[in-house]
Amino acid sequence: MATELTRLVGDCDEGECPTIYATDRGTLAFQGEEIIDHGRTIPAHETMVEIPLELIRKAIRDNLI
Repeated sequence: MATELTRLVGDCDEGECPTIYATDRGTLAFQGEEIIDHGRTIPAHETMVEIPLELIRKAIRDNLI
């Protein structure tokens, strides 16, 4: 079964910009640019994404997280 995502805050309405979602599992999901040159070793099932700090500030300021 797919994880249910609820959009909390994003940089645009088209769905192709950095966005923070709440999941139906009680976690947050982040959509952003994939960082491939991070120099870290991470598990194959994980990835690193980059989102604007202002997006997180907005989510906190608006009491979304």
